[in-house]
Amino acid sequence: MTNMTHMTHMTHANALRRAAIAPIAAIAAITTLAGLAISSSAHAQAFDAVRLYGAAPDKDGGNVGLALINGRKYSGSDERRTMLVPGLDYIWSNGWFAGTANGVGYNFSSQPFMSYGLRLTADFGRSESRSRFLKGMGNVDAAAEVGGFLNYSINRAFVLTSSLRYGAGVDRDGVLLDLGAVYSTEVAPRWRLGLGAATTYANASYQQSYFGVTSRQAITSGYAAYTPGAGLRDLRLNVSLAHGFSERVGVFAALSAGRLLGDAKSSPLTREASSMGLVAAVTYSF
Repeated sequence: MTNMTHMTHMTHANALRRAAIAPIAAIAAITTLAGLAISSSAHAQAFDAVRLYGAAPDKDGGNVGLALINGRKYSGSDERRTMLVPGLDYIWSNGWFAGTANGVGYNFSSQPFMSYGLRLTADFGRSESRSRFLKGMGNVDAAAEVGGFLNYSINRAFVLTSSLRYGAGVDRDGVLLDLGAVYSTEVAPRWRLGLGAATTYANASYQQSYFGVTSRQAITSGYAAYTPGAGLRDLRLNVSLAHGFSERVGVFAALSAGRLLGDAKSSPLTREASSMGLVAAVTYSF
């Protein structure tokens, strides 16, 4: 009798888990590539949140996609650029994951409404040649970031996200704390609407690398020397609409709005604090 009761409880728990993960998985599908379009610079927020919601799936699987992104040339720029960005992400049932949206890491959670773990991501840096307004500033080289994440689902549609990353910037000691929220709901058969909001706290080293001007850079660039402090870097909002042609093939479009805050906004490199971004993408799940 004890074994039968235990098996009944396990079966009921698994059923609840599958019911909870189904809509949450849809949120992940919507935001895998949309995450690239949340900020003024398409690459600046590539790893701001982990698109994992709940425990690892029962079986291995992933998705591949292609996104057309229009955004700023760099954070604070008033110039635009358009990029065609591929995406590939894979999740193993044992908790490991790897890809262009989430980085490489491990999800320790066994709970359907929570994911947490460690991961390795990348800061893509900034090239001086990207804009004439960066002339004399030198390059910020790409760097590896180490960090952790915690996502919590309030209910089947609303998820709170957080991520901590270390290693960006000129001296490789930049720290970023990302906090956000994602909401997704089905508005018609095979159509889902997604809403998102996020903000990022940056330490002084990161701020100096991307918004500061050293005395040497002041000579070569013509900007006044500027030393920003730690604080909230920006605020970002986005809305997306996704359509699934089948269980495997889907398309979506997203519109994002962002605004630099505090010392990032006051930087001499910031030519426009507010920004808009657009993305259109197609994805295939396997």
